[in-house]
Amino acid sequence: MRTYLDCYPCFLRQALSAARRVGADENAQVAIVGETLDLLHGLDPGQSPPEIGYAVHRIVRERLSQRDPYRATKVRSTCEALALYPRLKALVSESADPVATAVRLSIAGNIIDFAQSDELADLWVTVERVLAAPLAADDLDAFRTSLATASAVLFLADNAGETVFDRVLIEVLPVPVIYAVKGGPILNDATLEDATAAGLDLCATLIDNGADAPGTILPLCSEEFRQAFAIAPLVIAKGGHS
Repeated sequence: MRTYLDCYPCFLRQALSAARRVGADENAQVAIVGETLDLLHGLDPGQSPPEIGYAVHRIVRERLSQRDPYRATKVRSTCEALALYPRLKALVSESADPVATAVRLSIAGNIIDFAQSDELADLWVTVERVLAAPLAADDLDAFRTSLATASAVLFLADNAGETVFDRVLIEVLPVPVIYAVKGGPILNDATLEDATAAGLDLCATLIDNGADAPGTILPLCSEEFRQAFAIAPLVIAKGGHS
């Protein structure tokens, strides 16, 4: 994954947003933005966005002594998604092609920004839009083929809230699933606590990747996760933070 100049403002916004979420005063916000600018100025341009994001959010955590700035957002996101869960299950059970519908719902979960939505009705509009729209890249047949020969699936989780949509997909898959979350808080990415709150422990084996970095940076991950990744017959990875 390449880092572009357009990524830099996003890193700054992420740092400032995290500081504001925990109520940091203006002086602390200025200090965090300054340190982030210094970091970005001295970066090796060959570093990937997840590697840079890891360094940026380490600044925020160390400066504010706040391990999980997005905790409240993640709890809210999961609660909102769980409120939709019965309707999502009904869509799948009533579908002529449950797997295809569940795949689309999992995609919808990746598109929805729970942090920006105040109404469940707004979230449902996104669900309906994704179900009706053609896929930009329709690899469903290839997915079915891979699934038919796979003895298990390693599913790399992305955001809290989205986890509930992943659950709907996992519940229709015909093989055991290992659901891998982050090893510690980073942005609004799911941890073991978030995945359990979403009910993923009821349909999958939960593991964490041993790293509190956005994305999957294998050198930072635990040996357990690296082994699971290396031997997985099929890996599902969604979003930029998987």
